[in-house]
Amino acid sequence: MHSPQSFKAYQNKVVSNCRALASRLTELGYKLVSGGSDNHLVLVDLRPLGIDGARTEKILDLASITLNKNSVPDFIHEGVQITLEAKRLVSGSKLQDFMKFIASPDFSLMDKVSDLRRRVEALTTQFPIPGV
Repeated sequence: MHSPQSFKAYQNKVVSNCRALASRLTELGYKLVSGGSDNHLVLVDLRPLGIDGARTEKILDLASITLNKNSVPDFIHEGVQITLEAKRLVSGSKLQDFMKFIASPDFSLMDKVSDLRRRVEALTTQFPIPGV
């Protein structure tokens, strides 16, 4: 079991990493709902980009990025760019049209998603989850 001091150090590192993530996302031009982060959460407003969280979440999920658990800003930016490109390619404006398209053989961006996933997994395997 970890000591209270080591857990506190871990919590401080989580908050520090979250602030770094918020800063990098801001540098990349994303609008943060709160303007930054004082805890372990960052909320990005995707509306100015004309996309929604459901589409972005699905593309990033295909690349092994879980938005509410582990995030790396450059990878998120790349995932958003793939999502925007996919949105332009899909016929139909409903979420179900988008989901059907990205699951189909016609989804021409899968090579980009697969490359992103490979790089995400290469990075994340260097940092095992504590206690697992």
